[in-house]
Amino acid sequence: MTSPLPLAAVILAGGASRRMGRDKAAVPIDGPDGPTTLLQRMVAIVSPRCAPVFVIAAPGQALPDVPDVNARVLRDEVRGVGPLLATGRGLRAAAEAGLEHAFVCAVDMPKLTIDIIDTLAGPARRLGVDVVLPWDGRDHYLAGIYRTGLHGTVDDLIAAGARSMRALVDAVDTQRIVMTEQAALTNVNTEADLTALIPPKFSQQSH
Repeated sequence: MTSPLPLAAVILAGGASRRMGRDKAAVPIDGPDGPTTLLQRMVAIVSPRCAPVFVIAAPGQALPDVPDVNARVLRDEVRGVGPLLATGRGLRAAAEAGLEHAFVCAVDMPKLTIDIIDTLAGPARRLGVDVVLPWDGRDHYLAGIYRTGLHGTVDDLIAAGARSMRALVDAVDTQRIVMTEQAALTNVNTEADLTALIPPKFSQQSH
């Protein structure tokens, strides 16, 4: 059996969260081990498989404590320019840490599993492509494995005015892995999304 592909993790936590109405990273949820936040939950999910973990936050953004010793918080230089710049920052940090691949994800995927990461890691190792994404009828740009050396490509795209993850994926060698729609790939964009995915343990006290 081949050894698993070494991976860093890049968690993008600096989005404006307009539909949620508040900073997603600090949104409280019920975790398997008790109350937590979306950011803490995402670090707990990826850290058993990926190290180091880089949390990319906006300038001045307040974050909940991240106790994992392998997690580092990095700040975007500019607020509100989209996920491409933040991804490049994380990939550069992962490359400097000596990793050739990183799992890049959003902070709002509390049902993500290591199985999803490993399903993508196999093709990333075998095929030698730049990006491996899950596809369930749409691309999940922020749940994929990226070569860390792509940070240079990101810099070039940003300099040319690009801001979207699609611009990066379209510019490099990308492999899509067909998957079924599932909770592990679901983003929580509103309070209703969160409640549907993780129902509160105590919806109402009995009278």
